[in-house]
Amino acid sequence: MNNRYRILIQGKNTQYFLSLLISMHILIYQKEENSLGLILVVNEKDFERIKEIKTSYRITVLNRYGLVKLKYLAHKYFIFLLGILLFLGVVFFLSHITFEVEVVHSSSEIRDIIYQDLEDFGIKKFHFKVSYQEKEDIVSKILEKETERIEWLEIEEVGTKYVVRVEERKKNEEKNECTAQNIVAKKDAMILEIHAEEGEVVKKRLDYVQKGDVIISGLIYNKEEIVSKRCAKGEVFGEVWYQVTLEIPKHYHEETVTGKKKHKLEVQFLNHDYHLFSHYDTYQKKSISILKSRILPIQLLFSTYLETEVVDQEYTLDNVDSFAYSLALKKLNLKLSKKDEVISKKILKKYEKDSKIIVEVFFRVKEDITDTVNIENIDIEKENQREEE
Repeated sequence: MNNRYRILIQGKNTQYFLSLLISMHILIYQKEENSLGLILVVNEKDFERIKEIKTSYRITVLNRYGLVKLKYLAHKYFIFLLGILLFLGVVFFLSHITFEVEVVHSSSEIRDIIYQDLEDFGIKKFHFKVSYQEKEDIVSKILEKETERIEWLEIEEVGTKYVVRVEERKKNEEKNECTAQNIVAKKDAMILEIHAEEGEVVKKRLDYVQKGDVIISGLIYNKEEIVSKRCAKGEVFGEVWYQVTLEIPKHYHEETVTGKKKHKLEVQFLNHDYHLFSHYDTYQKKSISILKSRILPIQLLFSTYLETEVVDQEYTLDNVDSFAYSLALKKLNLKLSKKDEVISKKILKKYEKDSKIIVEVFFRVKEDITDTVNIENIDIEKENQREEE
């Protein structure tokens, strides 16, 4: 890059000064004359020669090009650039320091044990953070040391803070003795499966039952007489029916947080954020100011990026089915447990209403319909007498 100066020459007879420069073999790259005076572009060496000429003409630098401009700007903004470098240096240093360690557990005893172990293995306040591999090694060491007390442990780095989540190892406890009970239907359904462990099965597969109907009885019969009461145990799965009604906008927009997140220290300068690592393509961002300069338009932010999934779609009666199924299933799953499963699905009807599409989806679901009713207070003698009458 050529080092050049754009200069303005002012005086009574600028043409005379120009002829003087030509006689000195000054190389002129550009020449322009206006009401202000004579404007020339010369190289760095010739500019130094021009400055040595003793003259009454006024010479002003209008601009610089090449490395000399960079040197000029660096000298002019030296204090400003130094401040930014120092600020970034402090930010970098502070981002590698642990300012807080939080152990998440309800028991103060467990928290105290983990705090002590973390400190013994190198994680403590106002010390440098450990690497990812060191952090994983510390988790393994604590689990090995506290194997009688701790079932699971996780150390999450959140900015300048470590959040430690702990799950205490539960000792095997004797199971409470089951009281006499019946297994009944939790809701109206058609029985698909009966898994009985204790008690007398009084219904069979494909029977329709209503809520409260006995399926596995805790009353034990000898011929037609009740002889004892037991704790009926087992599981019953039935076919249950659901209808989900959806109102889907013809222009549908949804932004869903996936659960993934990234934490970053950022420098905000003139309302622009600068950070070292990439973020998600679609995200929600939450920022907290940590340090802010009173002199410069610059501050340090602790930001959390939450990954999002964005749906932006135009729907019609022809293309809405697939999305309606997924949306209805998502809505239905809020009512179901992990044991339940959808057997089949069908769109009953769909139609347009104003700017929406109304869709009714029918589901057949294999669902755990097991419920219990205590029969401890049933008097066997009275029950037998009632049945004889």
